[in-house]
Amino acid sequence: MTRPYVSVVIPVYNEQENLETLFTRLMSVMDKSGKPFEVLFTNDGSRDRSGAMLRTFHERRPGQVRVIDFNGNFGQHMAIMAAFERARGEVIVTLDADLQNPPEEIPKLLTAVEAGYDVVGGYRRNRQDSLFRKYASRMINGIRASITNIRMRDQGCMLRAYRKNIIDSIVASGETSTFIPALAYSFAANPAEVEVEHAARAAGESKYRLYDLIRLNFDLMTGFSIVPLQMFTLFGMVVSILSILFVIYLFIRRIVVGPEAEGVFTLFAILYFLVGIGIMGLGIIGEYIGRIYKEVRKRPRFVIREVYEKIDD
Repeated sequence: MTRPYVSVVIPVYNEQENLETLFTRLMSVMDKSGKPFEVLFTNDGSRDRSGAMLRTFHERRPGQVRVIDFNGNFGQHMAIMAAFERARGEVIVTLDADLQNPPEEIPKLLTAVEAGYDVVGGYRRNRQDSLFRKYASRMINGIRASITNIRMRDQGCMLRAYRKNIIDSIVASGETSTFIPALAYSFAANPAEVEVEHAARAAGESKYRLYDLIRLNFDLMTGFSIVPLQMFTLFGMVVSILSILFVIYLFIRRIVVGPEAEGVFTLFAILYFLVGIGIMGLGIIGEYIGRIYKEVRKRPRFVIREVYEKIDD
């Protein structure tokens, strides 16, 4: 088998309704490109027929389709990382299995890479998601831009292309909790973005619940910036100064006015506010400590049950 120029990486979790259409369209696009390619599917512990369908794809195109079969669900980014470790192409493209990012847009990314860019991200034109997802994504993009040096127009779009040296750096990092597009950006010397089409999900349902999206953005914020800790420290300093001034005020008022009980509820409100702030601060600190804990315990990031491939080097 000719060594591939392009490796297309696709994480799969319960996508049996979309896989056949995805496979047909993707192979058509890659065949027309005229470039040697491989497709790496990672079955992330699917509970439907996705795993069996992926093995069928390998049997139909054994020289170009490789399947990594996890023995459980380890998450989208770990599924991508497993494929990154095995990708052999000079250019690696990531693509979701839900067909919301059409595989027909891959040539746009390859053109940009061949123009000299080492990381090329897609941003979705006319995004076909709910209003909540759109505005939540816009808000998160704004927060990320304000607390990190990472500038991505659309961090949620997984249709992206990377040079092999960027992928090698990502793999070498060995992080257990990370956000791949942001990590790639931090290694990039010449990143770029291109506009790509976006379609409504044709079948199945989104695998990202609200909690998963929040969890992912915690990884993004705590993995690439200490600004949340710094902001909380500054806020604590401001509250401490205001508290000292308030105590001085109450002391003077006690001398001038005498004992009074009318301000008890105000004091309770202030107390509850400060307790809430303290708990929030512990949560922020806990996020960073949790990341440290995950890294130092050195457990496997994922467990592979089997790899289906045919490589003749």
